[in-house]
Amino acid sequence: MPRRSPRTALLLALPSALLVALVALHWSPLMTLDEDIARTTHRWAVGNRGLTQAFRVLSDWVWDPVTMRLLCAGVALWLVWRRAAWWTALWLLVTCAVAAVVQQAVKAGIGRPRPVWPDPVDSARFAAFPSGHAMTATVVCGLLLWLIRRHGVRGPRWYGAVAVALVCVLGVGLTRVWLGVHWFSDVLGGWLFGALVVAGAVLVHGRGSKVRP
Repeated sequence: MPRRSPRTALLLALPSALLVALVALHWSPLMTLDEDIARTTHRWAVGNRGLTQAFRVLSDWVWDPVTMRLLCAGVALWLVWRRAAWWTALWLLVTCAVAAVVQQAVKAGIGRPRPVWPDPVDSARFAAFPSGHAMTATVVCGLLLWLIRRHGVRGPRWYGAVAVALVCVLGVGLTRVWLGVHWFSDVLGGWLFGALVVAGAVLVHGRGSKVRP
């Protein structure tokens, strides 16, 4: 996996940079697509309050960035306590911190407004692009999947972990668009940037582990 990380990072960097450019330039086809998706999903959200409330719980509590980062912190503590893996634990925490900094830097740089509705079903702060929820879930789930695989998990347990990760990453993106606080391209950007951070982190871990136990 570390050997493939530079190529993977490059392949992820290209569409990430392209999407940033399209959003920053307000590329008309992308803006139209975002608006069409947003109007449709908002109409569904207003008309189905029960499902919308369930999505709010998932988005604000289960898949919230704070929850995801606490999960990483818990895994880091476990790595130190059970395996004395100080380097991997530190790497995990630093990667989550770097992802948060990158996320806020891009948000500030692009400054994209969030959708505005006369009848909002939820609210959010800061700029829209990229989605912090989608990016954080992608980073955390990606890192944990890599660690699980690295520690030899195979078979049904591996496929179960992949399924849970996919539900979290795709689910949080769906809820953010459904709740009307993000455009679809914000979520796509969160996924791309999150995957890019994971690829870079795996590369760093591979190099760091050569000089650390």
